[in-house]
Amino acid sequence: MTERDILDAAKGNIFDGAPSFSLRHRLHRAAFGVVWTLAARWTPPPLHGWRTLVLRAFGARIGPGARVYGSVRVWYPPNLEVGARAVIGPGAILYSMGPMRIGARTIVSQRAHLCGGTHAIDDPNFQLLARPIEIGNDAWIAAESFVAPGVSVGEGAVLGARAVAVRDVAPWTVHGGNPARKLRDRQRFDRESA
Repeated sequence: MTERDILDAAKGNIFDGAPSFSLRHRLHRAAFGVVWTLAARWTPPPLHGWRTLVLRAFGARIGPGARVYGSVRVWYPPNLEVGARAVIGPGAILYSMGPMRIGARTIVSQRAHLCGGTHAIDDPNFQLLARPIEIGNDAWIAAESFVAPGVSVGEGAVLGARAVAVRDVAPWTVHGGNPARKLRDRQRFDRESA
């Protein structure tokens, strides 16, 4: 997605039903939604390779051995990068309005929500803003947790179940709660040599 894909809210009021994205962008998302529903969403869990092929066909960059479940919801595949051997669990929501990078060997657990979009709340036109999300290698985004727009979760970090990360999460730490706060450090390891 480029900045030109987001339309100027001052020129079309979203409260009157004006679109927030260019027609080309909306058509790409619609085509992906149809193909994902018909060709991938219903597939049995072992067909990770097929689902990653569908995501790649729509512009996602998916590393070797990555596993993406059929019930995952990807908003805009060209903004998505998933590292090698990463796992995107059942029901995860990847609201990839801005660039979204998920590192190698990282786990995004069931029903976790990574949200790459927000609005300028002090703007009377409520302008849409896309923000990047970066999840480092060997991290774990636990079940039903939420990562806010513009947040980075460092290498080896853990965001506990149902935690809400509204600020960056330091590498090799464990965070939990709403808003997420540091609970402790996590022991460092090197999975690549293990």
